[in-house]
Amino acid sequence: MLSILRGDLQAARDRDPAARSLLEIALLYPGVHAVWSHRVSHRLWCNGWKLLARSFSALTQVLTGVDIHPGAQLGPGLFIDHATGVVIGETSEVGADVTLYQGVTLGGTSLDHGKRHPTLGDRVTVGAGAKILGPITIGDDSRIGANAVVVKAVPANSVVVGVPGQVIARSRPRVDSAPPDLDVTLMPDLVGTSLQALLRRVDRLETALNGRTDQNDARPSEAGVWSGEDFSI
Repeated sequence: MLSILRGDLQAARDRDPAARSLLEIALLYPGVHAVWSHRVSHRLWCNGWKLLARSFSALTQVLTGVDIHPGAQLGPGLFIDHATGVVIGETSEVGADVTLYQGVTLGGTSLDHGKRHPTLGDRVTVGAGAKILGPITIGDDSRIGANAVVVKAVPANSVVVGVPGQVIARSRPRVDSAPPDLDVTLMPDLVGTSLQALLRRVDRLETALNGRTDQNDARPSEAGVWSGEDFSI
């Protein structure tokens, strides 16, 4: 347990350039406090102390703004940056070295008592405000863009943006030795890309239409056939 707690501290140190010392993180980072509290409440939950575990997690929510059900399984090296508004449901499973930003929800989409929350692979990064809903799996080394709503499984080494989330394959797969992939400025602009594709299609249609119009103008009108030039308003 101590080794895991140290790993949580180091994860925050490695992924937050504002962190100046491990002591600062241990004392002042609510995301780290929420993860540490969950590790205690999860052990209580697994040992049958359900009410005590829920009480502990409820107190943690009040103090940190993070709502993690004690039944959720969190891997080592989890870092919740800024923390406020993060919700992690009961049957969620989070892999190693995952990064969550503020406002992230790992939620359910049914009232079943079985598996109803997401599973995140190792080294997944989830942007601010993103919602991952249902018993789906997010593959290792994937990135979920800010405010994306993901309701379908995501393969490894993918980028997901938009509402509903659209999977975009990475141009270059992430290597295991690389640091966590946190630069959101490199996320693709799905709306902009779609608009550019639409404009290109409109240009092609206009070109084809203009070519057909030129051919019709060069062809003499047949007797008894209406011509656009003969009609005026």
